[in-house]
Amino acid sequence: MKIHNIKGYIQQIYLVEYPDKLLLLDGASRADVSTICHFITKELTRPLTDLKVVVVTHMHPDHAGAANRLRALCGCDIVSSNETHQWYRGIDGFFMHLADLSLAWWMASRMGKPRKNLWYKKSLTPQFGVVDGDRIPNFSDWQVIATPGHTDRDISVYHAGQAVIYVADLMVQVKQNLVAPFPVFHPNQYRASIKKVYQLNAKQVLLAHRSPVTFDQKAMEHLLDTAPRTPVTHWRVVKIKTKKLLNGLSNRFS
Repeated sequence: MKIHNIKGYIQQIYLVEYPDKLLLLDGASRADVSTICHFITKELTRPLTDLKVVVVTHMHPDHAGAANRLRALCGCDIVSSNETHQWYRGIDGFFMHLADLSLAWWMASRMGKPRKNLWYKKSLTPQFGVVDGDRIPNFSDWQVIATPGHTDRDISVYHAGQAVIYVADLMVQVKQNLVAPFPVFHPNQYRASIKKVYQLNAKQVLLAHRSPVTFDQKAMEHLLDTAPRTPVTHWRVVKIKTKKLLNGLSNRFS
């Protein structure tokens, strides 16, 4: 088994290579489809049909955007959290989907990347819905670890034999420190997820937006100390900024 770290549009792409099959640890973005296909066919000189499974850790544009297109191209199975409803459901979900796409484009701009098409279907029907402790179908050496908090359905993928875990957006690195991502919809679940990952004692933690890191006690304590204790979401940020604006206008004209 070999884990390839591929530079994606706005995130890292982790492709796991076996002699007879390939596993993609997350669903990447729509802009990454050609990058993934090129790596498989040109760098590895393997057919696209060797890609057997794409994991979708959660529904954000840089983690789910390539999944359905890769399935159409390769016939791969999609594996994601077993949920009874879609993340982007209803009118709120429609606008949240647009907000997340805008955030992804903003991130690309900050990274100096040209604007690319990131649009993807906001609903997902995985071939396999998984829960905490399940094994990835066709890749039984990889285990699903439920790590909600960032959203209600985040999963991480753990390989006990190699002591490595891919945690997607569970944590991000800023100025050499690991911190919580934006948004955090469920702070209590988020803290429990951080502790769960730490207790696995993985030698290597693969992040979506930085190179792999070690997750020691000091890093965990800093993360827990700085993580939000109340939800930090799109709508709460909008409400806070709107309230400040209205208060400022009120004070100005009072």
